[in-house]
Amino acid sequence: MLSDYIKRKRLLLVDDEPDLLDMVVSILKEEGYENIRTAQSVAEALKTADEFDPELAILDVMLPDGDGFGLMEKLKEKGDYPMLFLTARGEDEDKFRGFGLGADDYMVKPFLPKELLFRIAAILRRSYKEEDPLVKLSGCEIDLERAEVIKGGEHIPLTAKEFALLSALYRNAGRIVTIDALCEAAWGDNPYGYENSLMAHIRRIREKIEKNPSKPVSLVTVKGLGYKLIAERQPGIDHKV
Repeated sequence: MLSDYIKRKRLLLVDDEPDLLDMVVSILKEEGYENIRTAQSVAEALKTADEFDPELAILDVMLPDGDGFGLMEKLKEKGDYPMLFLTARGEDEDKFRGFGLGADDYMVKPFLPKELLFRIAAILRRSYKEEDPLVKLSGCEIDLERAEVIKGGEHIPLTAKEFALLSALYRNAGRIVTIDALCEAAWGDNPYGYENSLMAHIRRIREKIEKNPSKPVSLVTVKGLGYKLIAERQPGIDHKV
């Protein structure tokens, strides 16, 4: 089964056939994918890619204002993410051209829905680590990819030091991280003398992640030793459902 992390990936579908787009979107949503955008032309695809920042593009070759090969080249100038051709053009020359331009896979219509799902999942697993960047705490979520806290619908950015500290705490979630180890994570090889700064950063982190910063339940103090992050899921555990 797919992990939640893979299912959250942003998919861009480009085809000039509305019925086919509707069918593929339905297939993907039934599998659990939710972050899906569609486009029916090269121009629309480029505009959508700028707004949506896709993590996988599924492209037709034949489009009303150009072709999928040229579109792929333009998309690759904007971002480095995998691409799959899904097209009626099944000639070897077209396949060779697609792979030569850097396509991750090439499927010919008509296709089996299950095969499409298998190929999409394989590309995403190859391209992205199966480590969920969304850390779920008691009162919020932390998005490690975007360095922000999601709390009550609000997206709260983390500073570089806050991100370094939370990353170290999450890698050891459920275990004590010593004061020295946290200072080293945030300030480098010479962490001594930063204890007061660490306490100030911990206080600001609690203001962002806790329901009641004065009574923390997610980032707790272990007196005389350090701090512990209490996450709903620990890193290194199989998150698949």
